[in-house]
Amino acid sequence: MTQYERMVKGLIYDPGDREILEEQLTYQDGLWAFNQLRPGDIEKKQEYMRTVFAECGENSYIELPLRANWGGHHLHLGSGVYINANLTLVDDGHIYVADRVMFGPNVTITTANHPIDPELRARGLQYNKDVWIGENAWIGAGVIILPGVHIGKNTVIGAGSIVTRDIPDHVVAVGNPCRVMREVSERDRIYFNRNEIIDWENLE
Repeated sequence: MTQYERMVKGLIYDPGDREILEEQLTYQDGLWAFNQLRPGDIEKKQEYMRTVFAECGENSYIELPLRANWGGHHLHLGSGVYINANLTLVDDGHIYVADRVMFGPNVTITTANHPIDPELRARGLQYNKDVWIGENAWIGAGVIILPGVHIGKNTVIGAGSIVTRDIPDHVVAVGNPCRVMREVSERDRIYFNRNEIIDWENLE
């Protein structure tokens, strides 16, 4: 089994393998060019996303710069996703982002991990575990999502949180490590910020 095949299977592998590096560097070169685009180069941004990403839905938008080990090649992006500036993807494994997810600035999503055993780690070996983010989730500014995590639909991850384990649907979760604080409730349909009332009649 090649190192590339081991990578794909989620086994411990050598990320410095020549076959892997040659492909990865091609995507990194493309990402460098992508990050030079002007804010108005919307169609060129869309072309990169459709061509390079593993999947890309309609009407998704990224504020540059984007940082990604594989240039986003292992990113499965839904429709209507908004990504603020400085998203970092350690996308050696796959990252699945469903429709209408929102990302604040400076979010990091990691799929790569290293063995605890010091001998294996000294050899530079790693393994990857995919990450899933559910429909209509909101990932706040500065959040870090660790390998193998599932985040549920309609869930809010508070700014600065470090998500070390799965978070269910329809909750607000915060902290380090990130924990569920409460469920999304009917009160959230009345107030948008503390005791400030949502003027639904003007939002139709």
